Amino acid sequence: MIVVFIVILSKDKKGFVFVKHKDRTTWEIPGGHIEPGETPLEAAKRELSEETGALDFKIEAICTYSVENNEIITYGGLFYAEILSYSPKLDFEIEKIESFKNIPENLTYPQIQPHLFQEIVKRLEILL
Repeated sequence: MIVVFIVILSKDKKGFVFVKHKDRTTWEIPGGHIEPGETPLEAAKRELSEETGALDFKIEAICTYSVENNEIITYGGLFYAEILSYSPKLDFEIEKIESFKNIPENLTYPQIQPHLFQEIVKRLEILL
């Protein structure tokens, strides 16, 4: 099993952090593909910093999950982070970030993101 992408559900003082890509009108959990030579944790730290502007954060691996699409199974790493501070500058692909008390309705990947969100909430026993 080779993990090819990562997702980082994160939380700050205001709530759960979601990002809006500049080419979409929907919200998503920060994440992306693992680059050659990166570990899943290195990719998670890089993607969280790039997509949210997080400067100071605590991050931990939660689990590996699989997604089946057209009979092809791919694997992702699910992480959780607590963001303590942000850079004022966002990655060029991200239009904005926002904190929500719960998962927003308008999601980029509604087939998988609610399941990942609930897995984090269940495993960490976060009170919503």
